[in-house]
Amino acid sequence: MEQQFPTEMVTLPSKGLLYPEGSPLKKGEIEMKYMTAREEDILTNQNLIENGTVIDKLLQSLIVTPINYGDLLIGDKNAILVAARILGYGKDYEFEYNGEKIEVDLTTISDKPLNESISKNGKNEFTFNKNSSAELSTRMKHIITSINGDYEKSTVREFVDIKLLARDSRALRNNIVDLQPDVELTFDYENKNGDFVKIPVPINLNFFWPDA
Repeated sequence: MEQQFPTEMVTLPSKGLLYPEGSPLKKGEIEMKYMTAREEDILTNQNLIENGTVIDKLLQSLIVTPINYGDLLIGDKNAILVAARILGYGKDYEFEYNGEKIEVDLTTISDKPLNESISKNGKNEFTFNKNSSAELSTRMKHIITSINGDYEKSTVREFVDIKLLARDSRALRNNIVDLQPDVELTFDYENKNGDFVKIPVPINLNFFWPDA
């Protein structure tokens, strides 16, 4: 059946490299439709706003490509989020920063540089080498998938509980941020003093509710 609504293709920061063969996400792009009154109903649904699922419900409604939404990497979700805002309310986004009213063109936001060699057979797994040895971290137990090739959960738990130092845990988190495909949600802005500073683009109420 032919679609009766306009759509756009959105390029994913991951380029599809971190998805397994056979996944529609492997193509590195996703098809999404323009926002309609249905999506605005989602955005104003108080129950969804209160339980924190409003953005996920919005993106699921906009994505046309048949995918498992839960498979999307966070960075790719961010790219779809920015695209949804542009398709719904335009590219110009206005917000306040340090008392100044700032407007950014969302189409100028670029993807983080991606080291394509990090892909490991389409798996979202990376190697991190560090001499480690004592911090308990539940988050690390979920992030770390193997220790020296050992995928046993008990091995990972033991390593995190006994051998992972706080400084190494921090180094690992920083490494994840560096490797993670994402969009650069910052831009260069010339302030009143004529200095160029990097400003984060806030994803707040006004991002999808420009009249709020």
